[in-house]
Amino acid sequence: MYAPRDLLPHLRAFAGAIGVHVLMAALVVLGTINWQPFRERQPVGLTIEAVIVDTGEIRRQREEAHRAQEMEERRRARNEELERQRQRELERKQEEERRQRQLEEQRKLEAQDRLQQLRLQRERKLEEERQRQVRELEQIREQREAAERQRRQEEERLKQIEALRERERQEELRRQQQAEAEAQQFRAGQMATLADNYHAAIQSVVTQNWLRPPTAQPGLRCTLKIVQIPGGEVISAAIAGRCNGDEATRRSILAAVERGGALPYRGFEDVFEREIDFIFIYDGD
Repeated sequence: MYAPRDLLPHLRAFAGAIGVHVLMAALVVLGTINWQPFRERQPVGLTIEAVIVDTGEIRRQREEAHRAQEMEERRRARNEELERQRQRELERKQEEERRQRQLEEQRKLEAQDRLQQLRLQRERKLEEERQRQVRELEQIREQREAAERQRRQEEERLKQIEALRERERQEELRRQQQAEAEAQQFRAGQMATLADNYHAAIQSVVTQNWLRPPTAQPGLRCTLKIVQIPGGEVISAAIAGRCNGDEATRRSILAAVERGGALPYRGFEDVFEREIDFIFIYDGD
């Protein structure tokens, strides 16, 4: 479909052709203006009329028509050439515009490519930076985990050391307790032996000081409560429990305790008691 400006050359050529044909028709009419094909029929007679045709005029008219046609053709050719030139110029301009559009499109594509490259480069740098940060975070995490493992290992080692020390303390405490228990048992044994010896010494001293009355019989058992002070000095003595002796025997036993003035003390300090329950025994000589 042609644009209005594209139809203009064709309209001009068409108008030129119409003009040539109209001019030719006018020349023919002018050349035959006196021709009367439909003249009234004249009576036929013996009169002969001669018609003289001016062939020069016709030739001249034909030449003028031919020149007019050639001029029109030259004009039309010139117009066509001008139209072709205009068309070529238009095509050249269109081609130039097309090239300009192509160049513009090329520049746009190149600009888009550059922007795409810059964007890809920026994204690559961002990705590299992200990866670097991820690696750093991973290293930090690994370091923290390693530090945490080391801390737990240290804590476990400290717990083991503390547990070992605690076992050693417990073992040492058990050994100490056992030693103390053994020492206490040994001391208790010693004290029991010493206490037995202490009571035997008192029995010996009181027996030596006892003046046996005639009424005293073997199998005598009298429990005495003796109050003394450090050094063995007797403060008081009294029958404090069962006694199977008579009154004279009882008085003699109390007198034997008080006669010495002091009971054994030196060497028995650890088993000394201020108040003691002493059982006097007599089973005969």
